[in-house]
Amino acid sequence: MLISQIFKLNKQQPELDFVDVNVDNDIRLFIDPYYLANRTDPWCLEVSETIRNYFQNLIDKLRAKDKEAIQLLSYLHEPNETCLGLSQGKPSGRGVGSHDMANIYESLSKSKAVQTGIISDIEDCHIFVEGFGKDKLSDMTTGIIRRHLIKYTQQQAMLNGFDLRQGTPSGFFWDPELSRWNNEYTEMLVIDNRKILLVPKGIVSFSTGYTPDKYYNKFVLDYLRNDLSSLKPILIQQRKNGQPYVTKKSLRIEYPYSKEFLHDFTQRNPKIFNDFRRKAKNDYRQTENYELHPCDIPQLTEYLIEQLCAIAVGPENATQYHRLIAGILELIFYPDLMFPYIEQEIDQGRKRIDIVFNNASKEKFFYDLHSIKKIHCPYIFIECKNYSSDPKNPEIDQLIGRFSTTRGIFGLLLCRQIKDLDLFIERCKDTLKNGHGLIIPLIDSDIMSILDDIGKTAKVGIVQSQHIYNLLEERCRRIYMG
Repeated sequence: MLISQIFKLNKQQPELDFVDVNVDNDIRLFIDPYYLANRTDPWCLEVSETIRNYFQNLIDKLRAKDKEAIQLLSYLHEPNETCLGLSQGKPSGRGVGSHDMANIYESLSKSKAVQTGIISDIEDCHIFVEGFGKDKLSDMTTGIIRRHLIKYTQQQAMLNGFDLRQGTPSGFFWDPELSRWNNEYTEMLVIDNRKILLVPKGIVSFSTGYTPDKYYNKFVLDYLRNDLSSLKPILIQQRKNGQPYVTKKSLRIEYPYSKEFLHDFTQRNPKIFNDFRRKAKNDYRQTENYELHPCDIPQLTEYLIEQLCAIAVGPENATQYHRLIAGILELIFYPDLMFPYIEQEIDQGRKRIDIVFNNASKEKFFYDLHSIKKIHCPYIFIECKNYSSDPKNPEIDQLIGRFSTTRGIFGLLLCRQIKDLDLFIERCKDTLKNGHGLIIPLIDSDIMSILDDIGKTAKVGIVQSQHIYNLLEERCRRIYMG
């Protein structure tokens, strides 16, 4: 059964930031540390720093032939909390457990790539070290970042309104401040007496980009085919026009695939490996919602419009409005905005509800805010107001109160309607002019128009609408230019 079904969230995958896993079966997805390392949003930067801290400690001890290295590996027990990976049937985990930890240690300690420094990041183990497949690497990463995933699960529970169990042992996680393994008692999601970790859909992949097979076939062999001077004459054939050539089949026979061969080749040709890393980074794309679960986007957008219209204004419906808006924004803005959480909620959700998204955009409006308009916005602050009256200065002041020079100075104010939009835009102008930040309003009719456009332009479950970004640009232009 899916998480959304267990907790009766009445949401589909495009409305959820986490992978809506079936707790009875693993889904063949992986947490990819290479993908994490190439992200620039605040959540991924923090998580990647934890991974680097662990791996640097491990590598230092391996190169020094320090037996404590085996202790650093011994805490990586088999994780089954994420329901990701290659297990068949009930999730059982395929991580670095006690049964093969010694083999992993032996592979690492004997690896020439570790000793020569070719391996600089944990994801490189998949390329150069025997015994490291994408499942092992993913599960190893899960153990290292377990505390980050616990905090994420806690945030998603608050955002979506389901309960956690108090006083639950966390399991071991890497503590970068202490540079050691640690554990604690905390709030955790427990289903049928089994701990579950929710995983952001923005950090999972099928792990098909940064792989030893792709490096060998697409880069190493291609390089050898084009560098005939380094090959044995017997490998080189002649075309009818006298042009020399060599086949990949003959190269595979002469230079059979092995991770040791990849290491030796990389030592001689480091530029080719750097080219591979660069290409893999450029080719990476977000996992789409439809790849996780099929979804009829036009039907979903129509349903969300109906739900929005059905919510009555007033503080007693504030939580219902805020949770619906959170799902709509997830649908609209993924993957530009990710990792949403509630910063503060009081009086059973009847007062001041703030949602914060990480700005993960690499293009379009949210990227241009920082790069062109110089509006610092690593986080995007969302204020939801289920009012019948127009928002005024106090509502603007609430958003300004969330801003800071480190957290960002941009926010969206969502409310049911604004009868005098021109007057509110003038207030936003004053806020910007006084150096307090940029605030853009969105009302129900905006949201419904955006959803309608998404439903009409969706293709194979992919949200393709440009309407929201045109609308934001138009509002932004009015605030800047008048």
